[in-house]
Amino acid sequence: MDILSTAVSLILSADRDLFAIIALSLQVSLTATLIASLVAIPAGAALAILRFPGRRLLLVVSTAFMALPPVVVGLAVYLLLSRSGPLGTLGLLFTPTAMVVAQSILILPIVLSLTHQAVEPLLRDYDRLFTALDTPRHLQVRTLIWDARFAVAVAVLAGFGRALAEVGAVIVVGGNINGLTRVMTTTIALETSKGNLTLALALGLVLITIAFAVNLLIHAVARRGEIYQMVRK
Repeated sequence: MDILSTAVSLILSADRDLFAIIALSLQVSLTATLIASLVAIPAGAALAILRFPGRRLLLVVSTAFMALPPVVVGLAVYLLLSRSGPLGTLGLLFTPTAMVVAQSILILPIVLSLTHQAVEPLLRDYDRLFTALDTPRHLQVRTLIWDARFAVAVAVLAGFGRALAEVGAVIVVGGNINGLTRVMTTTIALETSKGNLTLALALGLVLITIAFAVNLLIHAVARRGEIYQMVRK
């Protein structure tokens, strides 16, 4: 109980180092979620609409990549950004940018697959209308994404939650450097191994609170989507 009360006091005192770690965690995860969503949402909707050779294989691969081991992604990005790698001259390894790249790769298949699952059932309702109006493909994608906006929002929130909880990939490409690439998950792992349970517990409480808030938001958005579909029918 002493450790818990000390951890709570550390949070309430607005410790500078603690909040710097929290801020970097949110910055990296939100940026990665934005980048992944900008690619995955239209791609997921397009895969629901378009028919071409290899489409089914792409869907299978994207679904399989949802369970991609984070350390494997971290290793791949490390090899890409290392000095001997093709992008080594950019000097991005062990920077927040490298962490954003790794997290984006991890959550992209999650957002893509969930978006595809949300959009595909709606295509049956719109297919005849799109054909009758000869609607361009890009307008079909925009229309379906908008109609499935609540489910798509859930997909984005799920991706953000996955990014925020990530530890393996960000350690590999970020290096867990104090004041530069140390985020909540990597700091918890490090401080626990050092026996500094107060900081680890404080960050754990913050991480759990954020995760709980994200899950509440997911349920609220999903419920709003269910109500919208009921009214629409």
